[in-house]
Amino acid sequence: MTTTLISILSGLGGMFGWGTSDFFANNAAEKIGHSKTVFYSQIFGALLLILLSFFFPLSFTLEAKILPLLIFGSLCYSFGYVYLYKAFEIGNLSVTSTVSNLNVVIGMAIAFIARDQRLAGFQLFAVSLILLGIFLVSININDLIHSKVSLLSGVKEALVAAFAFGFFWNVSEILSEDLGWLATSFLTKIISLIALYLIFRLTKQSLDIKKQKNILPIVALVGILEALAVASVNFGLEVGDLVLVDPIAAALSIVTISLAVIFLKEKLTKIQVVGIVSTITGIILTAI
Repeated sequence: MTTTLISILSGLGGMFGWGTSDFFANNAAEKIGHSKTVFYSQIFGALLLILLSFFFPLSFTLEAKILPLLIFGSLCYSFGYVYLYKAFEIGNLSVTSTVSNLNVVIGMAIAFIARDQRLAGFQLFAVSLILLGIFLVSININDLIHSKVSLLSGVKEALVAAFAFGFFWNVSEILSEDLGWLATSFLTKIISLIALYLIFRLTKQSLDIKKQKNILPIVALVGILEALAVASVNFGLEVGDLVLVDPIAAALSIVTISLAVIFLKEKLTKIQVVGIVSTITGIILTAI
């Protein structure tokens, strides 16, 4: 199997894993809040990765020079999910999921500037489609016509998440090449869980979810699907380049939006539909 094919399949694993995970995360965040959804889903994700370690070798050497990068990447990862799930909690899932795809542009820009991963002219055109699509989805067009700029609910949080993930995936590629995909995925989750737990304790937030019946299976599903997506993408990053794997995985909105429209009956304006199509088209084209 060629490196390119492995990268494509890994990206598809991320796309379907995150697409379904985000759909269920939206449901969980509305019931128990975004912070608890992130925390408990990460626990189930970590348990899945421990299970995977029985089938794939989990051996690595953690050098001192790698540790700061691992901590930084893990904090970006947890920070990104806190804001992404907050966006799901307060906003329209189809809109916020599309806006969060800006992480592709940010990730590619960082890879270009800091890591000398070059973009083809066609990819630059694709990036412009992504930016145009996110603009059309995010802005209240009626306000814009009347010379006002108004972001839809949850868009600001999704933008923050996009920047966090843009940095995270560049760091994750470096770590995956050094530590391996499974070790990177596992250590990221462990450090993220420690950081989230400390934040809960320092801010004196409750971790109790007993009042919400039948929420644990949904949170578990979120964590398992998300962990599979992260592991799949990190595996692709270990053997390929971010500029190929990340755009394919970021097409997760195809899955999320389809589920939201079918099961949540979310309504979209014609302009938003154009924006979503433009964004997804741009994401797909970046991988060509």
